[in-house]
Amino acid sequence: MNPGQPIELIEFTTGGDPAAQPVASIVVLHGLGADGSDFVPMAQELDLSAIGPVRFVFPSAPVRPVTINGGYQMRAWYDIHPPGPQGTRREDEAGLRESQAIVQQLLERETQRGVPPQRTVLMGFSQGCAMTLLAGLRAPQRLAALVALSGYLPLAATTAAEHSAASLGTPIFMAHGAFDGVVAPERGAAARDALQVIGYPVEWRSYPMEHTVCAEEVQDLNAWLLQVLRPA
Repeated sequence: MNPGQPIELIEFTTGGDPAAQPVASIVVLHGLGADGSDFVPMAQELDLSAIGPVRFVFPSAPVRPVTINGGYQMRAWYDIHPPGPQGTRREDEAGLRESQAIVQQLLERETQRGVPPQRTVLMGFSQGCAMTLLAGLRAPQRLAALVALSGYLPLAATTAAEHSAASLGTPIFMAHGAFDGVVAPERGAAARDALQVIGYPVEWRSYPMEHTVCAEEVQDLNAWLLQVLRPA
């Protein structure tokens, strides 16, 4: 798949009126092996009615072989390699950059449909979290907010040089499970620290959970989104 090809996605607008123009959009990126339907139930638990109709967009990643899973073909934003000696990690930069372009295409699509970047939230879980940080920090126009759940900062060594000036100041909600055995909590905390050093305002939350989402996290996210999306 490349940025010029159609992107499979699911979407819905809150408020019950399909003709209503959304006042904000939230683009949600799923994790490894899932698809666009994975976070629909969580989004349906959010109550953002106080700010008006909100459009949720749930794209599905392309299908690709994933090295850490024996080359099995699955939906993935990029390939993942097993850890090397002393825990070193080789990143799939080409795959990351390809999906960064896809995500930027999705953000521009919202602008074309009447929701400006300043009213668009980019959100992701696990691999989707990594893509949220990769694409959101490099977006040429500032977004309303970034939501980074149970993930890490990809291409961390290039972030300080590559982040867009427009993105500085974008509020970021980061959450991680204290017992996460898939993406170690230390990787999430390292991402938080790196972003704060650059100058991003990060709201950090830790929950007594594994690599998942919990009810308290959804409630905290709901309250935070109402704050960052409230009319000026």
